[in-house]
Amino acid sequence: MSIAWGSLFSWQIVANIVDILVVWYVIYKLMMLLRGTKAVQLFRGVIVIIVIKLISWFFDLQMVSWVTDQIINWGFIAIIIIFQPEIRRGLEHLGRGSIFFHNKKQNENEKNMIKALDTAIQYMSKRRIGALMTIQKKTGLEDYIETGISLDADITGALLINIFIPNTPLHDGAVIIRENKIAVAAAYLPLSESNLIPKALGTRHRAAVGISEVTDALTIVVSEETGGVTITKNNELLRDLTREDYLKLLNKEFIVENENRKENKLFAFLVNVFEGGKKK
Repeated sequence: MSIAWGSLFSWQIVANIVDILVVWYVIYKLMMLLRGTKAVQLFRGVIVIIVIKLISWFFDLQMVSWVTDQIINWGFIAIIIIFQPEIRRGLEHLGRGSIFFHNKKQNENEKNMIKALDTAIQYMSKRRIGALMTIQKKTGLEDYIETGISLDADITGALLINIFIPNTPLHDGAVIIRENKIAVAAAYLPLSESNLIPKALGTRHRAAVGISEVTDALTIVVSEETGGVTITKNNELLRDLTREDYLKLLNKEFIVENENRKENKLFAFLVNVFEGGKKK
């Protein structure tokens, strides 16, 4: 019995596979945008309604089915209203190409961010000024941003230092950095209840571990007692880092090397199209 390999790998099958992968990728990116926001709870509610609809259809529960139909029919308008901040944020990302591509401008912005962080860390560490700085990555931090005082300011070492100077209005709490801007200061982060955190570490370190337990954010802590620099990410506590250590880590986490981008010819071609066909 011979296998018709040509029919197995027809253009239609390839197109279907690409179609599924594109939809899966878009859904994945949308889920990452919603993580860490109140919209997650609402999204779970939508899933519950869909499950109830399926159950009512299976057991022929006409009244329940009618009610869920009305909710679903009118729910699209409600979803647009409720998810308006997330939809706007997603469209802004799409307009900048940052959902699918990490462009050169972002690389420059992140290099400037790391330089500003380094300036602030060195100043505060030498003078033992306590600091707590959280950098948003893929997971949204909207719920925690809402607890702080809005700044929406460009990141500079001088501004970060001034925020954490003792006895100033903004020094207590965390700075949250989002999209290469200081979104808020004096924000509250969830405290970790882990017994693995050394007793010698205080509230700032517990908050840094706490946010790393529920999001993929990277958090920098400068100890008020020792001046030591600590970074938390993915529920991992990296203590007493040297300048070389934390700079290496920050560059690894936030900088995309142009050489790696050029290795992928398809990716480079798509970037070229999205950037208006400019030659590199």
